[in-house]
Amino acid sequence: MLAGLSPARRRLLLALLALVVVAAVAATALVLAGRADGPAPGGPAAPVSQDEPGPVLLVPGYGGNGRLLTPLADRLAAEGRDATVVDVPGGGTGDLTASAAALDAAVEAARERTGAGSVDVVGFSAGGVVARLWAADGGADVARRVLTLGAPHHGTTLADLAGDVLPGQCPEACRQLATDSPLLTDLNAGDETPAGPTWVSVWTAQDQTVTPPDSARLDGALNLEVQSVCPSARVAHGDLPRAPLVQAIVLAELAPGAPVELGPADCARLGG
Repeated sequence: MLAGLSPARRRLLLALLALVVVAAVAATALVLAGRADGPAPGGPAAPVSQDEPGPVLLVPGYGGNGRLLTPLADRLAAEGRDATVVDVPGGGTGDLTASAAALDAAVEAARERTGAGSVDVVGFSAGGVVARLWAADGGADVARRVLTLGAPHHGTTLADLAGDVLPGQCPEACRQLATDSPLLTDLNAGDETPAGPTWVSVWTAQDQTVTPPDSARLDGALNLEVQSVCPSARVAHGDLPRAPLVQAIVLAELAPGAPVELGPADCARLGG
């Protein structure tokens, strides 16, 4: 085919073919770069920026008493954070997966209202389990940080006792918080801290509701016992959202950047 062309036309045709090849190579490189730098359609979401905190959603514990979280919400608001206490269904004693759906709706409402790309979630007591259920069901894609306060991640023996001695007084959420419940068994069977957010678990050694207290320990999280920061601190389970020391710990852990290790050297600074 080229033999019948003049030398000038052959040179022009070869130059055009070279341009086509270069363009094709460049297009392929762009596609591959896109796959390397960002998620493929339908793939996992890119990690949420740790330097841009969004609104804070606070999830009540068993019984659904949001007023227990009001002091912490007020402290966060005083520091300039947008803080909302989630209204969980069934008084917080029903199916915890329904509470996770309520959290999801509250997250979407907060993001739409503020225009934020991500949220921070604080789950108190059973609310920490709710936060994990939400994260495991897709919430991890929009969470910057998940912080739990005195959460029975591996159950509480009080729920075991209630289920054995007073089964009629142990509603669904109570049964789901037993140490051998199917819900917790499934939740803890894989990765306890799904990728996406960074995770912090705070608890008190003096907890008599979540027993043993270190049921709050989460694999893959920054685990922080209050007494490891201030050894003489007296903080019961119900004090976690309202104790000034714990509030200061929460503020430090929800600040821009990665979660921070805290120890006795920080006690005075945090008001302990």
